[in-house]
Amino acid sequence: MNEVKDNARTRMQKSADSLKLDLSKIRTGRAHAGILDHLSVDYYGTQTLLTQVANITVADATTINIQPYEKTMIQAVEKVIRESDMGLNPATTGDLIRIPMPALTEERRKDLIKVVKSEGENSKISIRNIRRDCNELLKKMSKEKEISEDDERSMQEQIQKITDEFIIDIEKLIDAKEKDLLVI
Repeated sequence: MNEVKDNARTRMQKSADSLKLDLSKIRTGRAHAGILDHLSVDYYGTQTLLTQVANITVADATTINIQPYEKTMIQAVEKVIRESDMGLNPATTGDLIRIPMPALTEERRKDLIKVVKSEGENSKISIRNIRRDCNELLKKMSKEKEISEDDERSMQEQIQKITDEFIIDIEKLIDAKEKDLLVI
């Protein structure tokens, strides 16, 4: 029975971690190197993460600096950033690529908030599906007399408590990202 509970907690944690990763990719008006983590560049015929072919630093609140380890990679890195769907326009100076973060318009902020809420709702659905799977497993175990009905009811209550904890965590993540997006 503890395996079922531990499995539920592990799967729900993965769902919450996935949401955190997705939310970190949604850019706010401030510069942070994490928004480029998912970009890959063609490195001698192999798709390689940008973080592995360049040094990414934050110069100030509105500028990201990228310094590729090899000068030959400058154009490829610049092209990948320009073609990404983030609306960034890199400028190259020698062997340094500067990315000024454009200010978000009010309309774009509202669109991003909708995306954040949608991602959050998808995570909540995922967590509820995990709860449903665990409850079905418990019912099956009870039906096959592996556990008593009291144990089944007790475990379902424990799984519901875990579910509630993760739903609250997800709501906190969504609220924090929404506040972050609304800061001008």
